[in-house]
Amino acid sequence: MNLQTIQNRIIEIRGCKVMLDVDLATLYEVETRVLNQAVRRNIDLFPGDFMFQLTLEEWECMSSQSVMTYSQKRPKSAPPLVFTEHGVTMLATILKSKKAREMSINIVRVFIALRQFIMDYRDLSEQLKALEIRYNQQFSDVYEAINYLIQKEKQQTEQGERKRIGFRKE
Repeated sequence: MNLQTIQNRIIEIRGCKVMLDVDLATLYEVETRVLNQAVRRNIDLFPGDFMFQLTLEEWECMSSQSVMTYSQKRPKSAPPLVFTEHGVTMLATILKSKKAREMSINIVRVFIALRQFIMDYRDLSEQLKALEIRYNQQFSDVYEAINYLIQKEKQQTEQGERKRIGFRKE
């Protein structure tokens, strides 16, 4: 399975990048109930920052979206477990299959790539802000000069001192 497929299965919930148990089970080639059973047997390995269960409201909201069609795999009354990057790593230790270890490595690579992308985006955003500030200052100087000239012309027009432009015959 390619890294793009894995990346498409990472979602953001409660401000965390996570993967649903059903997606992880598919990637690890085990049934979702087997994955969840292994987690419940080793629950001490999964603190709240590694794994949490969605609320019914979160699950209903997700399953009502057309992009998320998980409802046929799980009833709405049974919200899924979601795993952070650390939880995904811990899953490989309890599933103990070669496929689980391989997929865990790939999933962690995707999380790292996402983190790097976010950091690169943040750097780019800061550079754009610096350019905006720099060029806005230059443009504000130009606007100030134009406004000064416009105000000067208005004053001359009001006082009748307007200088005619164009060809003059003397």
